[in-house]
Amino acid sequence: MSARVLVVDDILPNVKLLEAKLMAEYYDVLTATSGEEALKKVENDNPDLVLLDVMMPGMDGFEVCSKIKANPKVSHIPVVMVTALSDAEDRVKGLEAGADDFLSKPVNDTALMARVRSLVRLKMTIDEWRVRENTATQLGVVEEGANAMKESVTSADILVIEDQSFEADKIKSTLGRDDNNVQIANTGMDALKMCSDKIFDLLIVSLNLANEDGLRLCSHLRSNEKTRNTPILMIGNDDDIARIAQGLEIGAHDYIVRPIDGNEILARVRTQVRRKRFQEHLRANYEMSLSMALTDSLTGLYNRRYFEVHMQKMLQNLENSNKPMGVLMMDIDKFKSVNDTYGHGVGDEVLKVFADRMKDKLRSFDLVARLGGEEFVAILPDVTPEKAMFIAERLRKTIADEAIACNVEGGALPITTSIGGAVISDGNLSIEDILKKADDSLYQAKEGGRNCVVFDGIGKLDPEKFTESNRLVID
Repeated sequence: MSARVLVVDDILPNVKLLEAKLMAEYYDVLTATSGEEALKKVENDNPDLVLLDVMMPGMDGFEVCSKIKANPKVSHIPVVMVTALSDAEDRVKGLEAGADDFLSKPVNDTALMARVRSLVRLKMTIDEWRVRENTATQLGVVEEGANAMKESVTSADILVIEDQSFEADKIKSTLGRDDNNVQIANTGMDALKMCSDKIFDLLIVSLNLANEDGLRLCSHLRSNEKTRNTPILMIGNDDDIARIAQGLEIGAHDYIVRPIDGNEILARVRTQVRRKRFQEHLRANYEMSLSMALTDSLTGLYNRRYFEVHMQKMLQNLENSNKPMGVLMMDIDKFKSVNDTYGHGVGDEVLKVFADRMKDKLRSFDLVARLGGEEFVAILPDVTPEKAMFIAERLRKTIADEAIACNVEGGALPITTSIGGAVISDGNLSIEDILKKADDSLYQAKEGGRNCVVFDGIGKLDPEKFTESNRLVID
């Protein structure tokens, strides 16, 4: 996953060491050697993550973090404080300043990279919600969103999965200081049942359950529809770092190591509750009144009006981030004959299923819109050409491989789609120029026999090169 990381440290060898480690994992690295320089680069260069040293002359890391989190434009950027300090009091001070994590030197490489990947994923999700909220704001549908740090951190519903009663009771008592409603589950089965009956703001999972694998439980919670978006805080021992890294990879949000310091777990819980409520705030703002104004009533996809404004925002972001985006134009092959033969009712059924399949096969932060009739467009932010082509071919195959259930004799119709794609790296292009690139490729796909994908500057794709078995590691 491509990301831009800002490393801040006044000691040059420390900067070079972290820079080398991150570049070896193919991250784009920015550096700063003072708090003042860091603040300028955060605002001007829009990093996806900040690795911030605490002990700097002049403005120290705590002050830098506080200033980042006080600025509504950049407060959502994750900050990881990296320092030789190891006392729980220092970690709490960093977390209360708004830091997302606090790593002690010498930094464990496994923990560092797992934490970077985890926070970058969260940042990308929030970025997309912010873009969508900004789009709605520009259209006058909602008011501008609030600063993440102003979200309430009290009165949260929290589930603790811990079979050591004395530890569970201690956590419950500590979190009660914020008037949280804390419930205890002794087993994974109890936890899953409780989650089916109630929506929680945070799940705290022990990785050291006596009779089951706490890491596997995290995986179940992350894949379960009701708990998919609920933050998970893991509790582990000193020797659990490799398993904790795995937990971050599968979607857990944070961790704390035993023995548990009460002030630290309270600070980490506040961070997760604040972030969840901020994301819910963005989602609620975005969803408010958009349905009628900005979505297609038949398919539930975005309409042309929303697409054009959102696309303009994405082009502005592209200028700032230099991260290319993919654009896919697609339509249903021979759709007119479906309407002519079976009627518009069946045609509408086909359009709805077609739209659902597209949404299912795109990433959560991609956007798909119906431009009109049987014509659709998708925006894929932050993609390589290979990834954009893989997504396009996967979409085509998904449509072609399974007939669409509808009210016809036999109960289903075989449907195919043609797709034209383009990868855009120039934020100065107009929406018309971009759509023309994708539309010209779509025309070539239809002229080339339909049920195929053509990319601007590349030509017709060979489906055999984009199967799951041949897929590169591109996520």
